[in-house]
Amino acid sequence: MPDPITTITLLIVGGGPIGIACAVEARRRGVDCLVLEKGTLVNSIYNYPVNMTFFSTSERLEIGGAPFVSHGPKPTRGEALEYYRRVAKDNALPIRLFEPVTSVERQEDGFVVQSDKGHYRARYVIIATGFYDIPYPLNVPGEELPKVKHYYTDPHFYAFQKVLVVGAQNSAVDAALETFRKGAEVTMAVRGPEIGQRVKYWVRPDIENRIREGAVKAHFNTTVTAIREQEVDLDTPEGRITIANDWVLALTGYQPNLNFLRRCGINLSNDAVCQPQVHETTYETNVPGLYLAGVICGGMNTHRLFIENSREHAVCILNDIVSRNRSGALSQK
Repeated sequence: MPDPITTITLLIVGGGPIGIACAVEARRRGVDCLVLEKGTLVNSIYNYPVNMTFFSTSERLEIGGAPFVSHGPKPTRGEALEYYRRVAKDNALPIRLFEPVTSVERQEDGFVVQSDKGHYRARYVIIATGFYDIPYPLNVPGEELPKVKHYYTDPHFYAFQKVLVVGAQNSAVDAALETFRKGAEVTMAVRGPEIGQRVKYWVRPDIENRIREGAVKAHFNTTVTAIREQEVDLDTPEGRITIANDWVLALTGYQPNLNFLRRCGINLSNDAVCQPQVHETTYETNVPGLYLAGVICGGMNTHRLFIENSREHAVCILNDIVSRNRSGALSQK
């Protein structure tokens, strides 16, 4: 027998902060909704380093009017996880976790949504999938080895090991400093000439001083060319070198799942940004009834939108859905 089909007014793809914000706003407006999340709740934040501190202050991460109180001037990963769990629980949000969405198909009366666990019919769909799920690959021999990690969590794991950190933005710098302070022998491979300009202002002097004193070795204008079980090859300005190595933390950034948007029928710009086509005030895409929310609206420009400047997408989208729902019909474009 075929799987039963669940019918819902609004289906939200993605259970991160912005997906949760959309669900809170939907419940507030009396719109029945369902959130499908391929991982755990706020999966991207869960994958942040365990000791991470946000750049933003807590009030700028608030959603749905719920206060976010942190112990310090800037909240930690653990505090953020607790906050978003509380928001989801207090609002009794209908969230199905560990259920990846595989397709969103527009039909005359709405959408058919397929996940790896069920079938859904929805009048409207919001995609709020962020950008943290697909790491940029190094594309070098040996990248498939178990010693190569594209996510960094706990520094203790790397104690007394030889660690190569690839990258020079916030995640890479945090990993280099934290593993160094747990006793790792840390080398950084940086493609550019310096530590990234977007590194948190209170962290940048720390890593620069550790490099200057030689506690953390750094090779600038350098790329990884090969990875083996016990060593790594680097192309440096002085030529190719081989260093002993136990672990590679390839923290070179992440990208949104643009192929999923294309499969949903969303138009993307024909340039490097791949900007999705969205209305500037309603965030509806070129597919009637299908909306984008959060950082995914920026395409490959993943540093333009954050929680703090995209949380209002939820209000804008639900304004449009409620208005349209009263009329009883999707717009025809």
